[in-house]
Amino acid sequence: MENTSPELTQEQKDRVLREWSRELLDRFELEDVDLDIDALLGLAGVAAHQVIRPAAPLTTFVVGLAAGMAAASGQTTVDNAISSAVKHARSIIKSRSETA
Repeated sequence: MENTSPELTQEQKDRVLREWSRELLDRFELEDVDLDIDALLGLAGVAAHQVIRPAAPLTTFVVGLAAGMAAASGQTTVDNAISSAVKHARSIIKSRSETA
């Protein structure tokens, strides 16, 4: 169901995103994960503008998958795995744009 509410302020949007991410994490039983929403949205924006728009959700999915696999293997904590995966994706996008 699409959200048909009137235009939200930035503060309201931030609150909705925090609540939504918390609900998703809870439903997936990932209560101890602390998401950096700004970092993930920033990465999505970079991917959308420097690759193509549909790259945004694909990039964040792959980052989440890579972070989850790294954390599950015991290589690092979940929070560090997410941060590292975001940085790695940004560097891949940057190097891709430098060679284009």
